[in-house]
This record gives sequence, C-alpha cells and structure tokens, in this order.
Amino acid sequence: MTPPDAPHNRWSDLDRPPLNVTALRRGLLRPDALWTSLEVVESTGSTNTDLAGQARDGAAGEGTVLVAEEQTAGRGRLERTWTAPPRSGLFFSVCLEPGDIPVERWGWVPLLAGVAAATGLAKSAGVDMSLKWPNDLLVAVDGEERKTGGILGEFAGNGIVVGLGINVSLRADELPAPTAGSLALAGAVSTDRETLLRAVLRSLEDWYGRWRAADGDAAASGLQAAYAAGCATLDRTVRAELPGGASLVGEAVAIDGDGRLVLSTEDGLQRPVSAGDIVHLRGAAGGLT
Repeated sequence: MTPPDAPHNRWSDLDRPPLNVTALRRGLLRPDALWTSLEVVESTGSTNTDLAGQARDGAAGEGTVLVAEEQTAGRGRLERTWTAPPRSGLFFSVCLEPGDIPVERWGWVPLLAGVAAATGLAKSAGVDMSLKWPNDLLVAVDGEERKTGGILGEFAGNGIVVGLGINVSLRADELPAPTAGSLALAGAVSTDRETLLRAVLRSLEDWYGRWRAADGDAAASGLQAAYAAGCATLDRTVRAELPGGASLVGEAVAIDGDGRLVLSTEDGLQRPVSAGDIVHLRGAAGGLT
C-alpha cells in the first residue's frame, strides 16, 4: 500500500491504472464510426465545461470525446458538484450534432445517453442497472438503490455536449454520500475502465444511430420503450419540487413522447413534468426514487 504521505503520481494506486489512449483510439476511431477524436487529460475542472467551450469556438464537433482521469469541479444538474478520487471512475463528455433532427426532439439526447450507458455497463460490468429520471444511473448495493452515475447535457455550438460521470472502483469509505454507490460495490465482474468506456461509447453510438435514423422519434427508434423499461422511477409515488417552492405529488406512470415524466395526481389528472422544471425528484417519503 502506498504511504499516505507518498508523492502522488499516475501509478500511485496500482488498483487504478491510467487509461491507454492509444488502445482506446484504436478500438473506437474507425472511418465509419461516430467517434472522430478522443483525448484523455490527466485532470480538469469539468470535461463538459471544456468540451462545450471547444464546441462554441468551433474546435469540437460531432463525435468528439474528452475524457479526464480526474475532475476537480465536475458538474451535475443544477450545478451540483461531482467529485471522486483520480482514476476511480469514468469522467467524460461527448459532442453530438444532430442538426437534421428537429430541435424540439434534442431533449431526448441525455435520456438516450442514460439508456446507452445502462445498456453498455450492464453487459460489460455484469451489474443490473436502472435509471432514475431524468439523469441518474442506479445500482444495488447491499439491497439498496445507490446512485453510481449522472448525466448532464447542455447546448453548445451547433449541437449538444453530454457529460457522464460514473463511479467505477470507489470504496465504501470514499463515497461522497450515503446514497452513492459504485460498480465495484455492486459486485461488478469487471472494473477495467477501458473495457467499460468502450462499451458505453459503442452503446451510445448504436442508440444515437437508431434515434437519428428514426428522425429523432423516440417511439419509432425504440428509445422511449427502452427508457421506460429501465426506469426505476415509474410506478412509484414521487414528489416533484418545482421552481418557486411549489411541489407536485403523484404516481409516476409514464415517460411521454417528449421525454417528460407523467405523474398521476390525487385529483385524477395526469401531469407531465419536464427535466428543466424539476428542482428535486424524491420518493413521497423523501427517499431516493
């Protein structure tokens, strides 16, 4: 074990080797592939901030991938922070430019990334994954649902930058909150980050291709059904805390064609709620949905 006062270097934790960018490029950057460039940086504040800036400057476009071994100022929805030890997870952003798709359908892209990540990780890590609407990846740790990943999408340049943060090898004493988890704690058969990253990016390429081929129609592409099938929020009573202090309680009954969560309220109405309207989404008793 490395002494606590030993100088930090990229090999200081032998259980967490650095990513091999050459191998990743060889496996992902093909002439007919979605992914056109892939960079790995040792540390950055936020891959989403960096890649969105590049997209606005015209330095990044469709298929650009930026990966960080460590994020010091990672962001989730509503500017929540996302931090983890170096090389303990996957911290990356991708740039997508679905310019031929009606812009009102672009809101499906972060949900698409959730389906893709859950699918890719389930296959490569051998862990059951579920989705908490709109942007969390869940695993079971000791029989409890725990958040192991988050997704953030933002418009930038001619497209949308989607960032993913996934806890891979975090140990129990490293978790940032009691509701957090990791693939390792969920019993993953593999925590090799290169294997996992390739699986997620290939799954994202597949789902993005299906969605584009269907002109962004979530139902026709199978995306809407796939999200609903993996969504742990459905069939639960939840409370949506809205901007301005208002709240809405109801049973989550569906994901509609616009990617909104449909709540069936006590007054018998069905109310769709969009991700942009939500401040918090909780179980009616305050727990994780």
